[in-house]
Amino acid sequence: MTAIPAMGRAAALAIALAAGSHAFADDTLTPIPPHCAAPPTLSSIEAALDRTSSRILSRQSLTIVAIGSSSTLGVGASSPDLSYPTRLGQELRQQFPGLEIRVINHGVGGQDVPEELTRLGRDVIAEHPDLVIWQVGTNAVLRRDDLSADEQLISRGVALMKENGIDVVLMDLQYAPRVLARPASAEMERMIADLAKRTRVGLFRRFEIMQEWDRTQQLAPASSVGPDGLHMTDAGYACMANQLAEALASNWRSRDKLARSPQRSPDAIAGIRRPTSSGPH
Repeated sequence: MTAIPAMGRAAALAIALAAGSHAFADDTLTPIPPHCAAPPTLSSIEAALDRTSSRILSRQSLTIVAIGSSSTLGVGASSPDLSYPTRLGQELRQQFPGLEIRVINHGVGGQDVPEELTRLGRDVIAEHPDLVIWQVGTNAVLRRDDLSADEQLISRGVALMKENGIDVVLMDLQYAPRVLARPASAEMERMIADLAKRTRVGLFRRFEIMQEWDRTQQLAPASSVGPDGLHMTDAGYACMANQLAEALASNWRSRDKLARSPQRSPDAIAGIRRPTSSGPH
């Protein structure tokens, strides 16, 4: 997604510098709009995030890389500290006090799937993350209607990360007027959801969650999308980080409970289903 021209070079540079920084921000959260929850059917991440859940269980440090375009970078936020990756780190450290949790922002405004794929080695693999959140798809639908190549490229990126033992969560499009106006938006939504299911990686349903906020007017009088009809606002980023943190924490804790259950076999804990026998063959 392209940056807002009125943002100014100084503000854009500040966000870019913050995105490249690995340092923790102040963990004092600015207020979150009081009603930005979504039903668990929308906000949950179903896929097993084995690497990160095991590190949480054993109280080991956690490194998360957020890769994507301008809504990862934080365009539309009034401060670099209000981007969703910065707020996600704050939220998770509050959820798991005493754990070292680092969230690295590798968002680059205006980038599309091909550009993001080419920098996975430098900006993702080289960071040795435990989890990658890949915000993807919006610029594709803003620029073209034919998405036939995008599915293959996203699949390649997911495969590369999984080959390196990294947990993956795909974040889909934002629910915004300029996205809704594009004919390929619904196809991209389906494609990302199908790909996540097929490759058994996590899916954060940003589009449907934001749609729910809009339907119920939970953020009113604030809005999750700015006046340009595309980029998110402070309130939108705050709510998105909050819901993503809740979804990740719930996913990790459910795996913890499963692992601790004396009724569960090792195969069940690993998510392996053994075929049931219908009798002698």
